[in-house]
Amino acid sequence: MTEITAEIVAEHGLSPEEYERVLHALGREPNLVELGIFSVMWSEHCSYKSSRIHLKKLPTEGPQVICGPGENAGVIDIGPGPDGKPQAAIFKMESHNHPSYIEPYQGAATGVGGILRDVFTMGARPVANLNALRFGRPDHPKMRHLIAGVVHGIGGYGNCVGVPTVGGEVNFHPAYDGNILVNAMTVGVADTDKIFYSAASGIGNPIVYVGSKTGRDGIHGATMASADFGEDADAKRPTVQVGDPFTEKLLIEACLELMASDAIVAIQDMGAAGLTSSSVEMASKGGVGIELIMDDVPQRETGMTAYEMMLSESQERMLMVLKPGREDFAEAIFRKWELDFAVIGRVTDTGHMVLRHKGEVVCDIPLAPLADDAPLYDRPHVPTPKLPELTGVPSCKDPAADLLTLMGSPDIGSRRWIWEQYDHMVGANTVQRPGGDAAVVRVHETSKALAMTTDCTPRYCFADPVEGGKQAVAEAWRNLTAVGATPLAITNCLNFANPQRPEIMGQIVGCLDGMAQACRALDFPIVSGNVSLYNESKATGGGSAILPTPAIGGVGLLQNWEQSATIAFKGTGDVIVLIGTPKGHLGQSLWVREIHGLDGKDAGPPPPVDLAEERRVGDVVRAGILAGHLTAVHDVSDGGLAVTLAEMALAANIGALIQLPERGEACRQLFAEDQGLYVATIDDAALLDFLTAAHAAGVEVERIGRTAGSRLIFEREDGDFVVKLDDLRTAHEGFFPKLMGADAALA
Repeated sequence: MTEITAEIVAEHGLSPEEYERVLHALGREPNLVELGIFSVMWSEHCSYKSSRIHLKKLPTEGPQVICGPGENAGVIDIGPGPDGKPQAAIFKMESHNHPSYIEPYQGAATGVGGILRDVFTMGARPVANLNALRFGRPDHPKMRHLIAGVVHGIGGYGNCVGVPTVGGEVNFHPAYDGNILVNAMTVGVADTDKIFYSAASGIGNPIVYVGSKTGRDGIHGATMASADFGEDADAKRPTVQVGDPFTEKLLIEACLELMASDAIVAIQDMGAAGLTSSSVEMASKGGVGIELIMDDVPQRETGMTAYEMMLSESQERMLMVLKPGREDFAEAIFRKWELDFAVIGRVTDTGHMVLRHKGEVVCDIPLAPLADDAPLYDRPHVPTPKLPELTGVPSCKDPAADLLTLMGSPDIGSRRWIWEQYDHMVGANTVQRPGGDAAVVRVHETSKALAMTTDCTPRYCFADPVEGGKQAVAEAWRNLTAVGATPLAITNCLNFANPQRPEIMGQIVGCLDGMAQACRALDFPIVSGNVSLYNESKATGGGSAILPTPAIGGVGLLQNWEQSATIAFKGTGDVIVLIGTPKGHLGQSLWVREIHGLDGKDAGPPPPVDLAEERRVGDVVRAGILAGHLTAVHDVSDGGLAVTLAEMALAANIGALIQLPERGEACRQLFAEDQGLYVATIDDAALLDFLTAAHAAGVEVERIGRTAGSRLIFEREDGDFVVKLDDLRTAHEGFFPKLMGADAALA
């Protein structure tokens, strides 16, 4: 038997104080299996020990919410389906950051596989995948390899499993040089009377293992994800799981077939911490005990120990509690789909997790302290100091050249190279493909559609976490609104650095404060999410802490998918309007960073978010879309008004004549990233009705031009400037092909 030393405890990521809690919970010293189980369940990745106390401030309820945080995914009401039965959207976002830096293809692929399981384990058929990616400097020696691996991993898994990848976002910043972020999101649809939960019940009920066999891949994955990177990042490669999307597809179909019956009592996927977390969570939620016979766990390697089986994070596995007598029925379904099926235990009334292996009890842990009494820290935190207003900003010497530079910059350049590697049309329900404000996916056999987006502006969160947190939620709300959807709820993936540093904990607290304010003001509750901490690197060539990145995944509903708006100009002669109140705020804009080299604390505060105005303006825009008044809509975000207009023009290959009012310097009009603004086009015949409605709501609308020609012509009294659409397209489409090279697909 392995002696538990201080070194072994430290290797398992437990502090001396936490180990004392283990001793108190057990009343004795643990063996290695028990220590491993406490290690993963009390890891940051599984227990949220540094964030739970602050997550409680987030609003999680609303009339549309069926199930909020605490289950595998969030559940919201989306009204009747084709047969009149109520339907739900089930969705969640999760991180796979550390694995994707170590082994980008498998890290990203298994991130997609894991989030798919979170959704279909609740009874939903997955209908769409999205992702939110953050990379370091494009010229970093490792970045091309990381980008290629992550993109191919996402595409390789999603394409093979047959779920369309319909949207996402990509940022670049040196802060991610040594610790990239890969956040994956899945949205599914289920009938509300066929939603499955994870709480085990029924003393004596059989516990069933289904899916793939257990191997030694991914052991200590949860622990690895709860620590920062040192010089030994590559040595952690064995902690990265290996995925098989074809098995995942079989698992989806087998689970949904069994779910059509009455055989399942509870179900949980094996994600982080594998068999440990799934069994502990099921038993603790149900207030019962659990006994597992480790010899009966399907294994693909010989000589596996109970420790290895419990901590393995092999992919494509599920755990179920079945009704008694339904084992043969369930087994027949899984054997038909060529998947493993094994009864490995039973529900007990002991309140303990008991593991037996080779005739011996190798683990006996009371479940209450393991799940409910995990460490909870109110870590010291200091607020991020407010930055002074940006002063002395140079004037625009050549706005046309600046616009071309921005259109080809890393954060704005076309992502076509990425999304063309994803199958975004499989299933034949995708209404709006990647490249717009939000993806739109029709709910099968109905006129309804779900709109979905991922959003966050990390540079704003770094400069002012509260405003950045507000903006991340508001941006998601705005992008759903811009396609005509009613925003319903969000999921999140909270990516931060080391919470034991007070300034980092201050970022976490500030962002959550801002998110909570925005969610309440916009009636946009949070129904699921994930926390990923210790995202920083001490490795050579890497940065230290990432930018605070609370990624938001938003979901909205369109009653009629044919009413959805897109960003593309629809024809020549339409009036172009700016909806909302421009303020000319240049702080933290991409213009001051890309044109003038001002970044971080040197770039001033981010644009403020007026949540009341955000809601007023968005409601007017949405009503205008649904009334058929607005023919194209795009919200103003990175790059400001000029980039917004350029993207609308390129999407349609139609130019515009823009009359800029004399309202300060051109740079503030063109490149300010003011919040709560939309650009829209409208036919002359509908203009009066729309202006009347906007005025009644107290929303400012300004006519700024008309669609025409093949150029963007900006007219000002102090001089016009002109940009050809062909030049804009060359700049916009050139970034990724140039970065990845002519053989990018093989990178």
